[in-house]
Order: sequence, then structure tokens, then C-alpha cells
Amino acid sequence: MNVVVIDAQGGGIGKQLVEQLKAALPAQKIIAVGTNSLATAAMLRAGADQGATGENAIRVCARNADLILCPIGMVLCDAMLGEVTGDIACAIGSSKAHKILVPVSRCQTTVAGCTAATMADAVRDAVSAAVKMLEK
Repeated sequence: MNVVVIDAQGGGIGKQLVEQLKAALPAQKIIAVGTNSLATAAMLRAGADQGATGENAIRVCARNADLILCPIGMVLCDAMLGEVTGDIACAIGSSKAHKILVPVSRCQTTVAGCTAATMADAVRDAVSAAVKMLEK
């Protein structure tokens, strides 16, 4: 499976996703894509196998992905202080990949049905869902 982790700003959520995915499934190839080089570098340091940066990289990687993990803001136009363009949100949202979105309250979005959880809990839940999919 082609697993893509996408993040913006400092890449902190993507970094946690990559670290935990690599710990759970060391042989799984993970592609890290950031809206900026800081986010990409953080995910590469966490153990991603390949990395790319920018809107076009997100578009291409989302199109070729089987599984995408990212903060929920990546599918919301103008989220993350404007780093998420309409094209980025559309590329991820329209990708045929299964998407696992990490809820982040800073995106000024409330996801109904989500319980209040720490970021660590949300990332752990996302990785658990990904591991179940990848082990099938």
C-alpha cells in the first residue's frame, strides 16, 4: 500500500504519525509531504522513507496514495493560517485513497461525535486505524 502522511506548519502532527506508524510497521514505506520544507523535514527526521514539499507534490502524492493520514485542516481551504490552498484541500478530498483525518481544534472546526481527546490520543487512534487497514 502507498501510505502518504501530509502536514503543514511545523509538521508536528505528521511527525508523530510517521514515528508511530514506523514503530508499529517498520517495513511499511511512508511518503511524507508537507506544505512547506519545515513540515517535510520534521516527517523525514521521524523516519519517513521519502519526502516532498509543496502544492503540486501534495496533488501528485494524494492521487497515487492508497492511504492518507493528515490533520483535518488539510481538507479545509485556507486552514493552518492559510497554508492549505483550495487545490490542496481538493486534491486530498477527491483522492480515491482512504483518508484518516486527525481532529485538531485549532482549525476552528468542531467534528460532531468526537470526544475531547489529547493530540497524543488522536494520533494514537489514527495510527491504530491505519495499522488495522495495512495488516489486512
